[in-house]
Amino acid sequence: MRFEPFLLDQWIERKFSGDWRIIHDFTASSGPAWRLRDLLELGGEEATERLLDVPVTYPSAAGSLELRTALAEWEGVSPADVQILTGAQEALLTIFFSAAVPGANVVVPQPGFPAFTALPRGLGLEVRHYRTGPDNGFQIDLAEVKTLVDRRTALVLVNSPHNPTGAVLTEASRKELHDFCADRSVQFVCDQVFHPHYYGASVTTAATLPHATVVGDLSKALCLPGLRVGWIVERDHKRLERYRETRMYFTISNGPITESLAELAIRHRDGIYARARTVSHANLQIIESAWPAEDDTIQWIRPGGGFTLFPWFPNIADTRPLCERLGARGILVVPGDCFGMPSHIRIGFGTQRERSAEAFDALRTEVAVYLREERRRSTVAVH
Repeated sequence: MRFEPFLLDQWIERKFSGDWRIIHDFTASSGPAWRLRDLLELGGEEATERLLDVPVTYPSAAGSLELRTALAEWEGVSPADVQILTGAQEALLTIFFSAAVPGANVVVPQPGFPAFTALPRGLGLEVRHYRTGPDNGFQIDLAEVKTLVDRRTALVLVNSPHNPTGAVLTEASRKELHDFCADRSVQFVCDQVFHPHYYGASVTTAATLPHATVVGDLSKALCLPGLRVGWIVERDHKRLERYRETRMYFTISNGPITESLAELAIRHRDGIYARARTVSHANLQIIESAWPAEDDTIQWIRPGGGFTLFPWFPNIADTRPLCERLGARGILVVPGDCFGMPSHIRIGFGTQRERSAEAFDALRTEVAVYLREERRRSTVAVH
């Protein structure tokens, strides 16, 4: 078993290497960061005192009852339907590990978060991609997904709001896929780590669907990636038991301190969401005023949710040289080859709180200079 290189995280790691002095960082896919002080202030003095009394021991592999209860109330399920994990990454690993039987296949999006492909492939599963693209607004073709499913399909995964494109699956389409999978005893997995951040019509949690396996975490919508807390909502308790047993071999449990902070965040999520919405909506407006959605050099589709957008360059086959140049000038964006689409870049717009207009203007200016130079080089090469 071997996992392929994680190009996305390898690229993001470069901002810690010291090779570049990054001034404007657009690589994050989460919202504005919180300090521990800010988080504790949400709960007042009582929250601080409670945290100081947390015993530093092994918690349950299932996650603390208090945290699972807070999540269950939010998702409209029972605490017995919730499994706590170390971020959504462990949730995905656990789900794919449980699906990895000889001859099985999984159906996942392309482009998509790299772990959707690398984890099952590394575990020996056949990976079947359904493809989305700019021509249809990065929307899922339900008919294509259905043609990929057969008697060996272990699961179908959707990600909404989607990383990296920000596309949102409608409730009607999501239910249609859920019902299609349920009729065939195929697991339907919905990764909704960016829920409930939307820029158009809102969508309810996928936990309302009786046969859905729902993945969430604190890293994206709740803007607390440093706590490394994720979860699975699963009403099939045989599956849930497998997840728990698997986790006992992987990480055993989270830490009791981070679980206590996670519960605090869930209980005060409205305040966290409000800050994220203010920042992301303002930054999206800045981008819209700076970059027309369609021109001859760069094109993009307004995201329906989440904190990322996925522009593409009609005249550039590979954006990595552009991204390298930007990095050397203190601006970090993600090259599209990290998602298997090298003519694109991913821009995270949820974390910039101060000097946002300056940051986006610097990005726009450097991109324009690069494109002019590329056109000049092409003209010289032709002559």
